[in-house]
Amino acid sequence: MKSTSILSYWTYRYLLILCVGLVLVATAAAVWVRQTTMDSRMRMTGLLAQEIAERVSSEGSSPVIPESLDALIEKRKRFFNLSDELCVTITGNGGVLLYADRAMSPGELRSRLTEDLSESADDDYVTVSSPVVNKAGATIGHVTLLQSKKALTFIPNENRLLAVLLTGLAALGWLTIYLLSRKLSRPIRQVAEAARQVSQGRYDVRLEGEWREREIGELVGSFKHMAARLKQLEDWRALMLAGLTHELKTPVTSVKGLIHAVRERVVDGQEADEFLDIALKETGRLQSMVSDLLDYNALASGFVKVRRDELNATALVAEIVHQWNVMQDGEETAAVPELPEANVPVAGDALRIQQIVVNLLNNAKDARVPGRPLRIAVGLRREAGGVEVVVSDNGQGIPEEERGLVFERFFRGERKRDKVRGLGLGLTFSRMLACAMDGDLRLVSSSAEGTVFALRLPAGGR
Repeated sequence: MKSTSILSYWTYRYLLILCVGLVLVATAAAVWVRQTTMDSRMRMTGLLAQEIAERVSSEGSSPVIPESLDALIEKRKRFFNLSDELCVTITGNGGVLLYADRAMSPGELRSRLTEDLSESADDDYVTVSSPVVNKAGATIGHVTLLQSKKALTFIPNENRLLAVLLTGLAALGWLTIYLLSRKLSRPIRQVAEAARQVSQGRYDVRLEGEWREREIGELVGSFKHMAARLKQLEDWRALMLAGLTHELKTPVTSVKGLIHAVRERVVDGQEADEFLDIALKETGRLQSMVSDLLDYNALASGFVKVRRDELNATALVAEIVHQWNVMQDGEETAAVPELPEANVPVAGDALRIQQIVVNLLNNAKDARVPGRPLRIAVGLRREAGGVEVVVSDNGQGIPEEERGLVFERFFRGERKRDKVRGLGLGLTFSRMLACAMDGDLRLVSSSAEGTVFALRLPAGGR
């Protein structure tokens, strides 16, 4: 199917609809004007017939034709704007023709009037008749005016005015829709061209102009935001791909070098054992990163199922915090549970909740400020329709420009990138798990005094 521009599409169709509408209006107007004109001229013709009947009235039994009648008829024709084809006849009693003006020959009169010359015998002509009454009140004859219907409805000036008016309306309507369509199509063309550039991988699009129409402004603004967002995501993708490659390559290279040193007897004895221990740790980190990738891919593909059991959030969170504290191997790091004594029912998957909370605790640990005792608090609070597990710390916080990006996949802040090896999937995976349990994970606040995350879960017991 051949496509056409929105300007041509709407302009041509509007013009077609406008012309059809104006033709219908013009037809109805022409019929109305013709009928109105005919009625008006018939009334004027009747008045002329009465005036002539009064002029030819006499005291006798037959009308008297004055010598000035021809001049009077010509004068009235011009005054009433009647056609020169108007024929005036005066008959006496018995249908005797006493007078006929020069508009028609006697033969034409006989062919267009009845035998008594009082009615039209031709459907294309009409007659107006007025009796001639003498002073005694007796009818002594008739004045008959014969005129064609075409002449009665012929109004050249009005027809020209109507044609000019309708043509002007058509031109004005077409110009209006043309200008409006062009104004509407211009931003659409710009957005289409910008979309074409984006599809080719060029995200630095420019959409110039100020749009007063709210919908057009929202369209252009949303596209600009989308293009900027795509450019940002593309930059992140390239950056994170490089980071991901580096994070995976580093332990592989390290393990290879350590094992090669042991195999080639570069080191031996206790030093060789230390090299192997380091290689095992690096292998464990590599395994953890690969596991994170697999878990993220499985959850994103919908292959990971979560349970929705009725759980006691107080006991569950207390157990998670206790196990995490035990795993710290005596480090000066401990999470403090700030939990209510009463049971708080929630609906969710205990294993997935533990994954999320442990990830938040690990992140809090990594945010430690040198020289400042780390304090991590884990609390519970009821919210409308749900329960929130709140993890707060007094770490270094998240820079303001990074706070909106912490849940993006493969994103790692500048501070964490230099200290901790990873893929940047922890918070992304945690939020996906929370959403899978009909909950959410959000960053409540962050500053130089610390950071607060909240895991929202559906309330249980419903």
